[in-house]
Amino acid sequence: MILLISPEQTSNTEIKTLHQLFEAGLEHFHFRKPNASLDQHRAYLDQVDPQYYQYMMTHNFHHELTAEFPLKGIHLEERKWRVQGDQLESYVTSFTDKEFVVSSSYHEPEDLAAQSVAFAYHLLSPVFSAISKSDMKGRGFDVRDIPKFIAGMGGINAQTTPEAVKLGFKGVGALGGVWNAPDPVQAFKEMQSAFLSVE
Repeated sequence: MILLISPEQTSNTEIKTLHQLFEAGLEHFHFRKPNASLDQHRAYLDQVDPQYYQYMMTHNFHHELTAEFPLKGIHLEERKWRVQGDQLESYVTSFTDKEFVVSSSYHEPEDLAAQSVAFAYHLLSPVFSAISKSDMKGRGFDVRDIPKFIAGMGGINAQTTPEAVKLGFKGVGALGGVWNAPDPVQAFKEMQSAFLSVE
């Protein structure tokens, strides 16, 4: 699994590039725009070809978009799942009962391993020093002993993907490794090849 997180700020070419990425095989796109309003989220989605909604996960900010668009599902960042407390499982099942995919984020492997609520997959970061955030240093997590589907985030690109797989990650997630590349579509394709070469 290769997943891609959207840039926080939307550029004039993002939607066009996103369509090219879907055409290149992207099936897991995390739509994360923390500074955008609900109407701005809707406007973004209105520009996306509806055939690709099935590959899009919306983040914390506007899970209610799943009632308006046939999206793949929702993602709970760490602070979002923590604040749910005892209500977390019922919150998750309110979406999974409607056949939405639900994923979650972690920064400590111990928290991920101890999570009793079932998620489709889990993001753990930072594996390597982040490309999009210069102050985020990689921690080289080894998750081979955690029997869950975990995707590694942080410093992921075509060069680091094989190393992440060797550390036990069943998937990898990118942001800067694709969007900051001179040719994001080519960078994604190279990640695909790198992932498949060690899968």
